[in-house]
Amino acid sequence: MTNGKAAAPAQAARPAEPAKFVTGSTMRHVVVMTATGSIGLVAVFIVDALNLFYISLLGQQELAAAIGYAGTLLFFSTSIAIGLSIAATALTARALGRGNRGEAREIAGASIAYMLILMTSSVALTYPFLADLVRMMGARGQTAELATEFMQIVLPSLPILGIGMCLSALLRAVGDAKRAMYVTLGAGALTAVLDPIFIFGFDLGIHGAAISTVISRFALIGIGLYSLIRIHNLVAMPSLKILKHEIRPFLGIGLPALMTQIATPVGNTFVTTTMAEHGDAAVAGWAVVGRLIPVAFGTLFALSGAVGPILGQNYGAKRYDRLISTMRDSLIFITLYTLVTWAVLALFRNQIADLFGATGEAREVIVFFCLFVAGSFVFNGMLFVANAAFNNLGYALYSTVFNWSRSTLGVIPFVWLGSLWYGAQGALAGYGLGAVVFGLASIIVCFRVINKIEERDSGDRDELVVRSPPAGQSAFTSGKASTL
Repeated sequence: MTNGKAAAPAQAARPAEPAKFVTGSTMRHVVVMTATGSIGLVAVFIVDALNLFYISLLGQQELAAAIGYAGTLLFFSTSIAIGLSIAATALTARALGRGNRGEAREIAGASIAYMLILMTSSVALTYPFLADLVRMMGARGQTAELATEFMQIVLPSLPILGIGMCLSALLRAVGDAKRAMYVTLGAGALTAVLDPIFIFGFDLGIHGAAISTVISRFALIGIGLYSLIRIHNLVAMPSLKILKHEIRPFLGIGLPALMTQIATPVGNTFVTTTMAEHGDAAVAGWAVVGRLIPVAFGTLFALSGAVGPILGQNYGAKRYDRLISTMRDSLIFITLYTLVTWAVLALFRNQIADLFGATGEAREVIVFFCLFVAGSFVFNGMLFVANAAFNNLGYALYSTVFNWSRSTLGVIPFVWLGSLWYGAQGALAGYGLGAVVFGLASIIVCFRVINKIEERDSGDRDELVVRSPPAGQSAFTSGKASTL
């Protein structure tokens, strides 16, 4: 990294890039950023599936189970990196929007430093207790031993993964969606090549899968640093002043975003438990639905990461009109995409059930999702994009509140009542209905926040402090609501 106050001669002569998202069609920015983000997500899903496929070819059920337990643990660890990456995107995009590229370079450098420190601390705290954590999840015998050994190889590379994710997020912050996609694709492609070599060629089995995972994570850093330093000159060694000044807003966004990420599996766990009351067939149907969702609606997941930089840059540039247009264009995109996807799922519902060999109640659950529940992702999409807005506009705590509300109040009572009245299909219907309530609520609050944000920004917009609403007024009805 270079010093933020004295760039290398070749870099000093390079003209500063204008903030990309403060001009041009907001709809075009939304579509391009979402499309490239979707490709990156699909690559991750495919590589994960290939990894499990290769392990399954070894013919030992314990190996696949060990990968499953390890994946659950890694999800929570990765959630930390995702949350902190959201903070890096928001703060850097704001500085770029203000036209202060020197500050943006130092904030980018500080974000990488924070990521390294926090992820290393996470590994140090977790590593001694890996065996205990695996057993707490229910793993026993050889499966527990294999899962622990896999984690012992992979977990120390978590800081590398965190930095790689941060670099990809910074590329999105500057508007380089294509190279942000290359970071993920490059690591995924390397994993796909190395997995069979280490698993079968070197006869290392599950340990080979762990080693290839670690090696591929270094590709994230290589591609990301080249793009940020050589192409965009966007990373500088942060000064002590920047490191001290930015830690509070960084954690103010990163910690709520982290908590937001881990809410979803809580709700899904309750659905799984409820489905189990209706037998293995219902659980099998729900398992298929769980695999359909990221494939069919991965674009909506990508949208939340895509609109963040657009909102962040325009917030920094005080282009409040473009904040509104970005949100409106996102809602149009969500509606059109969901309607088309819903129609495809409904049309091919029987073929999808046949593909997974589903019969009986498992088939009924899959068909019911394709015909009815898939449409509820219009409202899930609203929640995703509202969360992105809250994270990037100084209301990160709202994203935590809404996501946890969706995963608890929007799941437990709806799913329980649906299950009680209409069985497994009723439980699935309840899962969809909960999204309607909290999707609409989140987007209404989001537009209220944007409409009031200029008044709120009379002070230092990067200083995210807790403000209490006036006495007798709810935080969700005040434009000056409690923020982090």
